[in-house]
Amino acid sequence: MRHIQRQPQQQPLPGQPPRPQRPAGPPPAHGVPPQQAGGHDTYGGYDSGYNTGQVYGAPAGGAPGGPGGPSGPGRPGRAPGPAPDWRKRIKVGSIVLVSALLVTSVATYFWADSKVRREVDLSKVIERPKEGDCTTYLIVGSDSREGMSAEEKKKLHTGSAEGKRTDSMMILAKCSSGNTMISLPRDSDVEIPSFVGSQSGKTFPAQGRRVKLNAAYAEDGPELLVRTVEHNTGLRIDHYAEIGFAGFANIVDALGGVELDIEEGFKDEKSGADFKAGKQTLNGEQSLAFVRTRYAFAESDLQRTKNQQKFLSALASQAATPSTILNPFSLYPMLGAGLDTLIVDKDMGLYDMGQMFFAMKGVNGGDGVSMNMPISGQRGGNLVWDKAKVQQLVKQIQNDEKVTVRGN
Repeated sequence: MRHIQRQPQQQPLPGQPPRPQRPAGPPPAHGVPPQQAGGHDTYGGYDSGYNTGQVYGAPAGGAPGGPGGPSGPGRPGRAPGPAPDWRKRIKVGSIVLVSALLVTSVATYFWADSKVRREVDLSKVIERPKEGDCTTYLIVGSDSREGMSAEEKKKLHTGSAEGKRTDSMMILAKCSSGNTMISLPRDSDVEIPSFVGSQSGKTFPAQGRRVKLNAAYAEDGPELLVRTVEHNTGLRIDHYAEIGFAGFANIVDALGGVELDIEEGFKDEKSGADFKAGKQTLNGEQSLAFVRTRYAFAESDLQRTKNQQKFLSALASQAATPSTILNPFSLYPMLGAGLDTLIVDKDMGLYDMGQMFFAMKGVNGGDGVSMNMPISGQRGGNLVWDKAKVQQLVKQIQNDEKVTVRGN
């Protein structure tokens, strides 16, 4: 039998009779000693602790604390189980995480892919130059007001002109030797070649017409613009991407603005621009004003194209970061803001768009060259390209050589 430690006998207080002592010997054999009201036992009111049932009278099979309980002498302590296999748990957890990311990525891909507007058919472009070693993109910013309310048009200083025209044009050449971004001023003097109408399918012969470059887009849309650029440069365009005013501003706002270092402040009432020099974060409205301003500069369109390149490179640098791409709360708003206003060629996939974006980021990071198309002079207010430099530039891109030509 287990030893029971008795409580020390309490001494009576002065003036009180002594407490009767419990008789020596074992407790009654019939179980728990009979209890009296008030919690005192029959042995003079001394609380033995037996009334808890923790020592005598516990069932043999197992009330806790009894002889048959887990801590009693009749039953040894339970042996500890095997140690957890943390390697296995980490492996299973990793598989679950990777699977979840894979499912999310696939879902995101199909969601984003469904929003892209593949409306430009480059197969309609005739007499195309040979393919080069680099991948070339013609990136166009149009002045389309599609989907904009009257209030938005007023806020963004876009006016209410119907239709759409090219507000900016640039060639991005993604090469292993380094990326090159070449702005094509909208006032560039070019020849409209023979072409097939994108809607009518009718062949229009060359007439030797010389116009501003943006007139090609206004006459028959993206297909004629690509045909005109290829004819006047000799460089094949692999992909086409176009975004309007609203989409451009929405992407910037979805990113929380774009940080830009403006070297010299300027103001322009027509575009709504009002900038001071220095580092600042531009929202969508300010960004649109920054890339559209031309009348505030002595170089007019040439300075504007430089600003456009600078801004697009900064935009790409901030968008193509892990904090944006891996964060669904940043990625989804950005994609949702831009993809449904982005118009591309029928063969351009999300992978190609990603490559284009990272190529722009590379130019901003110093991995490449940004420039205007080399200009030799003017003709009737139009900017005339330097043919010798253009040919050298095109040859270097076609052969994936380091670009050494510099423009204006």
